[in-house]
Amino acid sequence: MKKPAERAFDGTAWLLASFFGCGLMPIAPGTAGSLAALAVAYGLSRGCGWRGWELGLMTVALVPLAVWSASRISASTGDDDPSIVVIDEVVGQWLAALGALPKGWVAWLWAWLWFRIVDVIKPPPIRRLEAMPGGWGIVADDLLAGAYAGGLVWLTGYLGWI
Repeated sequence: MKKPAERAFDGTAWLLASFFGCGLMPIAPGTAGSLAALAVAYGLSRGCGWRGWELGLMTVALVPLAVWSASRISASTGDDDPSIVVIDEVVGQWLAALGALPKGWVAWLWAWLWFRIVDVIKPPPIRRLEAMPGGWGIVADDLLAGAYAGGLVWLTGYLGWI
């Protein structure tokens, strides 16, 4: 039988890993997590005036919690990458959103689209990162996908599509 503190940690891990329930969506939970992450970032940018360094700092601060919660849920379910875990999409989407910060809503749409495309396709070496142990394997591939997508947002703007 688990101690009350252990049960509390499990609840915290589920809450974080599912990004406050987004991972419970029956269809496309990763997409739901990405949209929620984008909504939070957009709200902080437009509503609170957050700049890139603040979103970047929040992303860096969330990574250890993402790895921890993804590890706990993976271990408790016995699944290497449970669909309920969407905190990895959150940190990846926030990286992609860094390229959209100084621009308008169209850039934010591109940040979301590029991140989802890169996250699904997983160009090299993203897929290899999934082999990392525990939560690192769940989170690291999305971090690199977010970095790729951020670069693609910049390229999209450079080409004049934004």
